[in-house]
Amino acid sequence: MLDIELLRSFVSVVDSGGFTRAGERVHRTQSTVSQQIKRLEESVGRPLLVRNGKQAAPTEEGERLLTYARRILALEQEARDVVARPVVDGVVRLGIPEDFAAYRLTEMLSDFARSRPTLRLHVRCGLSLHLREALERGELDVALLKHRAGQSGGIATWREKLLWVTSRKHPIDMSRDPIPIAVSEQGCLYRNQMIHAFEKAGRAWHIAYTSPNLPGIQAAVSVGLGVSVLPEVAILPDHQIIDKAHGFLPITNTEVGLVVADGASPACRAMADVLAQFYRDGDPRKAA
Repeated sequence: MLDIELLRSFVSVVDSGGFTRAGERVHRTQSTVSQQIKRLEESVGRPLLVRNGKQAAPTEEGERLLTYARRILALEQEARDVVARPVVDGVVRLGIPEDFAAYRLTEMLSDFARSRPTLRLHVRCGLSLHLREALERGELDVALLKHRAGQSGGIATWREKLLWVTSRKHPIDMSRDPIPIAVSEQGCLYRNQMIHAFEKAGRAWHIAYTSPNLPGIQAAVSVGLGVSVLPEVAILPDHQIIDKAHGFLPITNTEVGLVVADGASPACRAMADVLAQFYRDGDPRKAA
């Protein structure tokens, strides 16, 4: 292990060119600094300084160590500053549905974090099912959770309009049996809604594409790998909405609720207030 104090004296000797001025810098006597350099040389097993009277210059090995010594001392000071820095706002652990991460909500979160330099913001994206479980385990402070319309939605809610979509360029033949579908992973509310609608209509289906994220499903629909259900705001120009004439039952709309954990800190409450206002200003997934 390299001793920080020995490295500090070594850098001071090199920078000042001698032991006397180095001692003044580190508040040590000349003899103490000389002993520290000797201990450091013994530690690394190489001569680090060439002494010429009151002057001193680094050897080749000393030059190599000097670069690392400066980095070690800078990192040590940085660590001290970070630990000593007062934490005023604390930590906010926020959970958001995966499809929200691709839109302007992330810009708002960035603005919120920059306005509070002492805040540590931890954002987790995922399925609402998993986010709800994390909230119940105490791993999240604030969460945006999707649920069926009419269920309890937290301190603020907004509706999502869901639509069947296929590719505009390569539309799926709706008479196919079974119909290929593009879905998210198990536990996704849209996936459950879609399969339930097929079964209620007596239509056969098979999973042609599974993706853990929204861009993957959007891409699969765009190239004609399968039909899917998407919120209206996530429908792309190369998607085509499937109407009821094709025998697809309407999908029950969903809601997104803003939930705050019991006993949340003031910073978490502030985060929730900003999200609620953002919701009132419009759908947080729309482009800026």
